[in-house]
Amino acid sequence: MKTRVISGAVLAAIGLITIWLGGPVLAAVLLFCSLVGMYELQKACGVIRDGEKWPALSVAGFAGAAFYDLFLLLSGRRFAVVIAAFAVMAVMMVYVLTFPKYHADQAIAVCFSFFYVTVMLGFILLIRLEKEGLILVWLVFLSSWVADTCAYFVGRAVGRHKMAPVLSPKKTWEGAAGGIAGAGISGALFALIFAEGRLVGECALICAVGAVISIFGDLAASAVKRDRSIKDYGNLIPGHGGIMDRFDSVIFTAPVIYFLSLLLVSGI
Repeated sequence: MKTRVISGAVLAAIGLITIWLGGPVLAAVLLFCSLVGMYELQKACGVIRDGEKWPALSVAGFAGAAFYDLFLLLSGRRFAVVIAAFAVMAVMMVYVLTFPKYHADQAIAVCFSFFYVTVMLGFILLIRLEKEGLILVWLVFLSSWVADTCAYFVGRAVGRHKMAPVLSPKKTWEGAAGGIAGAGISGALFALIFAEGRLVGECALICAVGAVISIFGDLAASAVKRDRSIKDYGNLIPGHGGIMDRFDSVIFTAPVIYFLSLLLVSGI
């Protein structure tokens, strides 16, 4: 427990500094998280195996992730879809040129890991690049981690009805409601304190909706682990597991927060 708290504090400090600095620093940290997350997911899916050389498919996927984050930093969302398409094409070209060395399910797993981890985490950088980005980017983590904490305590106190008994036996509908309410309140308080009273309603709504989505992000990552019969994706973060274990809900939440930020704050 002590190790989990200490590593969580260190992780929070790194995140605070990284997001505050933004720009190349944030892009570099997100790329690191993306590459590790892709590695963990591909390992869970059996594409990468211990003691074996990384498949050329995986290397192509990692290269695609690097180019994707670079172009996000340089041009924002302008060429995001095109670069994502090029990354998938690169993986499939390797698959074709080396056929029949790799199986179709391996190529699909690499493409999936690219979209699931790199593209979805990339929305954190896109939020930070927006006009109100320094305020709005924190909502990704508030709606994920605050909701998770509130859901845990409310679930322990009054939780009775299981949400997904097979995937996550401890999650309850009462805990989920507490997490959503807690996220909404934290969003409003965050805006009052750090946005000088601006965007209170918007931040509350964004965090509440994000909390709903974060539940499914957590369960989706758990479903993959159950399907592949693994406890954790990795051990990079002591007491927490790997990148996919710690950022599972954030991965789902980031695109939603970005969309709602454009809709409710930027008016796009």
